[in-house]
Amino acid sequence: MSAWQLPEGIDELTGAEALAFEFVRRQLLDLYADKGFGLVIPPMVEYVKSLLLTSDSVDEKTFKFLDSASGKMLGVHADITPQIARIDAKSGSENIAKYCYINAILQTKADDFYASRSPIQAGAELYGSDDVSADVEVIELMLESLKLLSIDSVVLSLGNVAIFNAMIALESLSVEQVLQLRQIFVRRSAPDLNVFLSNNTLANADKFSQLMKLEGNTSILGEALTVFNDLPEAKTAIEDLIRINEQLNTSGVSVIVDLAEIKAYEYHTGVVFSAYSEKYSKALAQGGRYNGLGASFGESKTRAATGFSFDLKFLSQTK
Repeated sequence: MSAWQLPEGIDELTGAEALAFEFVRRQLLDLYADKGFGLVIPPMVEYVKSLLLTSDSVDEKTFKFLDSASGKMLGVHADITPQIARIDAKSGSENIAKYCYINAILQTKADDFYASRSPIQAGAELYGSDDVSADVEVIELMLESLKLLSIDSVVLSLGNVAIFNAMIALESLSVEQVLQLRQIFVRRSAPDLNVFLSNNTLANADKFSQLMKLEGNTSILGEALTVFNDLPEAKTAIEDLIRINEQLNTSGVSVIVDLAEIKAYEYHTGVVFSAYSEKYSKALAQGGRYNGLGASFGESKTRAATGFSFDLKFLSQTK
């Protein structure tokens, strides 16, 4: 192996690529500042307990090592969102707070979202508002970010994991069964769902099957209201999506609804969203609501939060 060879999944930017990245990085930071989002630069390394929080998926992607100075396990950040939760919890504020960041992260393995194991994650998070207007604000900022990056033909996908969570709460399933069912929805595998429902007794088996199929244009929200009319929390989640769709400024953007969308990171609690373009085979940006994440740091009050992120290293080279 040559001394200059990089590890698998690790890449770098040099020359014109590095200049292109820096150009759009500055533009994005100006955009976020204009929208009232303050820049934070979280550390590359933290105690593992702070980085992982409630997400097994983040755990699997986090490089860990023993700190000779403290004797405690440290981790290299694989996702910035848990760090923003710690920063917000530390501030102790009860007011609305807005954060933005552009940081390199490192993951033990590649996934379907990032182009490499060493992406540069850019994003914005809004804390302190449980109103759908906060979700609208961050979704529109995500779309503005893609526009600034000269990405057109954008398709916005809206979902709400609160529907799935409300249905799970009504079932008597083990932790292993819930994880298995989550992974089936993450993979969007209808055959696997049929096998799971055949092997397990669920009170709302028919609704899980219907949920898997609820994907299409925004008119599908009306159908979803009928399907989940007898489940108040699921119905509220659908009504939130209806209000978000009504408030969004989606000029030049197509909107679809995917109610079976379950993010790989388990900390999401409500609205989730992704941006796609016909020129790319995967989501370009994604995010959602993750209320209560700061409770892992001993917060006395549950803070509402919503945000998005994307791989700026990848998107800066797409022009």
